[in-house]
Amino acid sequence: MASGKEIRNQIKSIKNTQKITRAMEMVAASKMRKAQVRMQKARPYAERIRSVVGHLHFAHPEYRHPFMFEREAKRVGFIIVSSDRGLCGGLNTNAFKASVNEMKAWHDRNVEIDVCTIGNKAAGFFRRLRANIVSQTAHLGDEVKIEDLIGSVKVMLDKYVDGELDRLFIVYNSFVNTMTQTPVVEPLLPLTGEEEEETKHHWDYIYEPDAKKVIDELLTRYIETQVYHAVVENLASEQSSRMVAMKSASDNAGNLIDDLTLRYNKARQAAITQEISEIVGGAAAV
Repeated sequence: MASGKEIRNQIKSIKNTQKITRAMEMVAASKMRKAQVRMQKARPYAERIRSVVGHLHFAHPEYRHPFMFEREAKRVGFIIVSSDRGLCGGLNTNAFKASVNEMKAWHDRNVEIDVCTIGNKAAGFFRRLRANIVSQTAHLGDEVKIEDLIGSVKVMLDKYVDGELDRLFIVYNSFVNTMTQTPVVEPLLPLTGEEEEETKHHWDYIYEPDAKKVIDELLTRYIETQVYHAVVENLASEQSSRMVAMKSASDNAGNLIDDLTLRYNKARQAAITQEISEIVGGAAAV
């Protein structure tokens, strides 16, 4: 059995760790609320522009953008969104598992894969897997700006326009609630319309100044918006997952401290009993 001094040192060390995890829990809770506000502001615009693009797929303009043509899949691109830091439970692991499963399905069909990573954890993970990383970005901070994402996203879009990619997917964690974040593998390109009641009839628009300029700008902005939306969703998921993980760590530290305190009391009682026995034995011998 460990000595009383050793147990006291362990208790002190765990209490110090518990202070850190509690502080991190409170910081994550504060950041989570701000991240949720940004996510809620981004959602309506992302959903509305997705609806417009869905309608556009059923329209018949005189110009059709390369994003709207479907080709045989020979090379597929993945944009993987992750956090820059760890200590957020299984958030990144779940997204990586979903990515790897989807990639394996394409590999089994002899399709090559290019990867764009957003976040340090994704870059490190897929570098270790020796994936073909063609672009990456990291250190976006807690207040993500769409301008910080455009460079990496443009690499993938240019490859699609040039015919080097035939499909493009984005993988991120969708925020459901504080306790639940779901990994999502979402197709970005080619653009397809959704068969809903409101889109089963003919759609068309009046374009000003011309269809090519409007559609080029709209579809590029659409992809950038979907990536930005995925990043802010993942950021809200990250802070929620970190808050829950740090709370769990603090609770586990408390349980461990209780167990060690009990062991310490038992060790101290055993030492006191032994000392009394030695004193009594010595007195009897005299």
